[in-house]
Amino acid sequence: MSAALSRPHPGRLAALLALAMIAFAANSVLNRIAVAGGTDPVAFGAVRLISGALLLMVLVRARAPLIAPGRTRGVLTLSLYVFGFSLAYAALDAGLGALILFGCVQITMFAGALLARQPVPRLHWLGAAIALLGLAVLLWPSGAAAPSLPHALSMAAAGLGWGLYSLAGRRAANPLPETAANFALAAPPALLLWLLLSPGIDPAGAVLAALSGALASGLGYALWYTLLPRLAATTAGVAQLTVPVIATAGGALLLSEPVTARFALAALLVLGGLALSLRKPQGRGGRPSQTSG
Repeated sequence: MSAALSRPHPGRLAALLALAMIAFAANSVLNRIAVAGGTDPVAFGAVRLISGALLLMVLVRARAPLIAPGRTRGVLTLSLYVFGFSLAYAALDAGLGALILFGCVQITMFAGALLARQPVPRLHWLGAAIALLGLAVLLWPSGAAAPSLPHALSMAAAGLGWGLYSLAGRRAANPLPETAANFALAAPPALLLWLLLSPGIDPAGAVLAALSGALASGLGYALWYTLLPRLAATTAGVAQLTVPVIATAGGALLLSEPVTARFALAALLVLGGLALSLRKPQGRGGRPSQTSG
């Protein structure tokens, strides 16, 4: 895959980037279809991790050592993401879950920058505040339009897990092999959790979970990590803001999920705020500030 992208045409790069974002959104849609159809969320998460581990290990040919410094943290945060994600979709629509997830991921990474004492420009503060306001609009209790709080909190936990996983991954020398190793180590505890807490999985749910793990997660992550070195940081960040929109379209088309005015307002605030926080502030003379990070 890397060889095919050694000198990508801009149009080809854009098409592959769109494909990676569709894969990320597909995780939300596949999970929602399965769980709404009666598949146990724990079983879905376990099969997703196992199938993702198998495919990723084949792709990287086990080039990353399973035992390495920081590996436990990676396995725990990956597991928090996968199971929080699956449990949340017992009640959340596909687009709504993706919006909460990516909003919380960005908030977590913003907080990580603060704790690391990295300089945060005022424009990024403003963008984060607008995104947080959007999540507040979405989650504030208001009759039937309000999402289920326990399930929203479960997705927020998934966002925390993926945000922490992403922060750790920024320091990884070989992110794809290390992701494969994390999946491989997370799979056995996930299988044990499934056997202890969950009933069996129906054939349709197993197929959807395997597609989510092997294709949307395994191949999706492989493509994403191949593209990342060829993308500006701001381009990579803004691209991920399209995932809730794609997931909403998928939920509307495949599950007839409604797109409410409340969701539209929250999406506008969250995605607009996150896009603003990803902009590089302009210094004097219209040049990007040297402190923009």
